[in-house]
Amino acid sequence: MDTATQTTGRRSTGGFLDSPIIGMAPWIVFSVLVGPGRFETAVAIALALTVLLVAAGRVRRPGSSWKILELADVVFFAVLAVVGLIASAGTLRWLETYAGEVSNLALVTVAFGSMAARMPFTLQYAREQVPRAHWNSPAFVRTNYVLTGVWGLAFLVAAVAGLYGDLVLHDPNELWTGWVIQIGAIILALRFTDWYPDVVRARAARAGGDPVPVPTVGALFLPLAGYLMPVGIVLLAFDSGPAWLGVALIVGGVLLTRALRRQERPGDRHSEA
Repeated sequence: MDTATQTTGRRSTGGFLDSPIIGMAPWIVFSVLVGPGRFETAVAIALALTVLLVAAGRVRRPGSSWKILELADVVFFAVLAVVGLIASAGTLRWLETYAGEVSNLALVTVAFGSMAARMPFTLQYAREQVPRAHWNSPAFVRTNYVLTGVWGLAFLVAAVAGLYGDLVLHDPNELWTGWVIQIGAIILALRFTDWYPDVVRARAARAGGDPVPVPTVGALFLPLAGYLMPVGIVLLAFDSGPAWLGVALIVGGVLLTRALRRQERPGDRHSEA
């Protein structure tokens, strides 16, 4: 195995089940779905998804150990399900308003708590894809600290945006704080999870004398540029802001996406991120 592969692990055909994104999927779904009148539905879907994904992981890797994120998934959504069944009407109203922020802050705690315990949660997934001899490689461990930290920051941004919408704007469904900012943070974290290991691999290869191109910073932000277009369309469709802003987002998204794609054409990559 070469140095780059030691750093980031193998890409498998079943990569989704081997990725930490699998453990965050129920949280992402819950954060997007929860809101006034949707608490029970969001909890039920998140808990069902948790059980399904944990079971799929055990079928794929029989005998594999429980991961920090899996345990957090099961405990958090099982507790919310029980609370939803026995809570008073007032408690349910509170949960409908703030459960999204509670879940985001819980995941922030899991992310930074796992880093403090010297076991960033992405590391447990990554170790299943490389031989044990490489588990303590400094580059391999450092990469997972970075990935875990980025996810912690993404959910912190989502929590702060949600709290601002709830406490300051008094509107849990406000377009920007309830949807656009939170989804954008998740999109960027998802993209970073794919982009950063490629950067580490490329840099390791270049250090070994192989002049491979390093993914550019523009490549990291390409999905976010594309995200501007649907945001602009939604803003216009629901009259959630000035028309000029919706048009500007659509046009800006198109132009920025084209510029970033042009930068990524073969022979145009000069950045080393």
